[in-house]
Amino acid sequence: MIRVLVVDDEALIRTGFTHILQAADDIDVVAAVPGGQAVRAVRELCPDVVLLDIRMPDVDGLTILAELRRMPKAPVTAMLTTFDTDEYVTRALRSGAAGFLLKDTDPEQLPYLVRSLAGEGTVLSSKVTRRVVGGYLDNSVRDLTAGRLTARLTERERHVLVLMAEGLANNEIGERLHLSTGTIKGHVTSVLAKLQVSSRVQAALIAERAGLLTRPRDENPR
Repeated sequence: MIRVLVVDDEALIRTGFTHILQAADDIDVVAAVPGGQAVRAVRELCPDVVLLDIRMPDVDGLTILAELRRMPKAPVTAMLTTFDTDEYVTRALRSGAAGFLLKDTDPEQLPYLVRSLAGEGTVLSSKVTRRVVGGYLDNSVRDLTAGRLTARLTERERHVLVLMAEGLANNEIGERLHLSTGTIKGHVTSVLAKLQVSSRVQAALIAERAGLLTRPRDENPR
């Protein structure tokens, strides 16, 4: 079972997400709480995935994210957002958010997205890419272009990067490439190191900026 904690200041959002996710056989929403109760709930309930509102009146979602990232066994945390401000999204990327979910996400897609997060996949919608990729990379990559960074990758690593950017978890990438999950983990580690980033979301943004997500690719790279 994937243990999920929903954190949002709106009771309607908490109830809606809980209802949708609880209908999945492999997902258990252990709690749905406002921001002020988030850190305590994580410590007590040890969720695998936290869906965290990026902006709340009682406590800043980015502050909560920073606290969760400092925990010895930090849960995978994706931000809930309506993308009404790019500044918050960019700061969340730099703080280690594993992905972003729109609050109006298609209910049929929500369980799949949570499974992807639990499996070390990414959740990065096209809206995130269009609105923040430029500003994020301009500030973090500095004098190295995304193209120069991705040029460091082997053909296999570029293929793995594209599949990471598409949101696939390690086991799904392994199935696609007919490789073991352990081998894929090794490739992912190498990709992050060569791109000089710490998260799969950041790697996905570089892949988008480099144009890798729009190019046809060989399905059987060596």
